[in-house]
Amino acid sequence: MSKLRILYVASEILPFLQTSEVANFVRNLPQAMQEKGMEIRILVPRFGLINERKNRLHEVVRLSGINISVGEEEKPLIIKVASIPNAKLQVYFIDNEDYFQRKHVFVDKDNKFYSDNDERAIFFCKGVLETVKKLGWAPDIVHCNDWMTSLIPLYLKTRYRMDPVFKDAKSVFSIFNSQFAHKFNNKELLQKVKMLDIEDKMLSNLKTADYEGFIKIGVEYADAVIRGEESYHEGFEKVLKQMEKSKKFNSFEEDNFADSYYNFYNELAS
Repeated sequence: MSKLRILYVASEILPFLQTSEVANFVRNLPQAMQEKGMEIRILVPRFGLINERKNRLHEVVRLSGINISVGEEEKPLIIKVASIPNAKLQVYFIDNEDYFQRKHVFVDKDNKFYSDNDERAIFFCKGVLETVKKLGWAPDIVHCNDWMTSLIPLYLKTRYRMDPVFKDAKSVFSIFNSQFAHKFNNKELLQKVKMLDIEDKMLSNLKTADYEGFIKIGVEYADAVIRGEESYHEGFEKVLKQMEKSKKFNSFEEDNFADSYYNFYNELAS
């Protein structure tokens, strides 16, 4: 089997930040795959809770300086990097002063959901793809984790489908228990998500402008879907059952975690 290149994209990773099971999953799986000979890159947002001095983050000037469009606005992209202690893994951090330099992740100090979390997700997804392009590193697999990464499979199938870096990449979307009740402005969200080669009809699953919409768009455009956890909140479990009718969902036993993913990636890439 060839040495695959796997790009992991997530909202968080240990030891830098943990608010959910995502952080643990994205810490362990890339190292397991690297130990099996695969080449790994990891990209996450640089949320304000991440202490740059303590974690030794530093800016990668050659990758920074791109402007990312979100609706009618353009925001500067800053890329930082740090190493995971006791592992030969580097993590790239997507940063922007307006979106990520807050002392909370998705809700403020009063537990109120940030109304611009949709823009933060869009900026992050676009920023990831532009950063990997600038790296000139062509992944075989792009493994997206959780709702914040759900637009990447869509962008890979549309705007970036002919790009030399991504034209052969297969996308994987893992779903976790990270529901939120907030509804975004429908028309504004769809306009902000759109890029070249994306028509209105391609965004029908996102029209609800809520958590389920983000998950459905990720499922629709991913080449493979994974249940990241054994069970989900009761109401959302029904939604997943409906989606499983149109797409095969994968799940893996923890006992054979590394081998299962290794075989899965190789099969998907071939």
